[in-house]
Amino acid sequence: MSDSADRPSIEYPCPWEYKIIGQDQFAMRQAVAGLLDDIEYTITFSHFSRAGKYCSLLVALTVSDEEQRTSIFAALKGHADIMMVL
Repeated sequence: MSDSADRPSIEYPCPWEYKIIGQDQFAMRQAVAGLLDDIEYTITFSHFSRAGKYCSLLVALTVSDEEQRTSIFAALKGHADIMMVL
């Protein structure tokens, strides 16, 4: 069993990266732009799957606190054009 003492300590604000995976790079970029419209971020291509059906993008930004970090994760994960968030 794990408790909060086992969690790593994160000093905020801090740089954070989300890797997002989906089928349409353009749609994923549009999704990120819509979700993070007032937050400064960079987005870069990361990888195509072996068969080329999926791609991943790396979204980098500075998060101000844990609430912002987890809410961005949830928003990205909940978007129809994003299949997975790491």
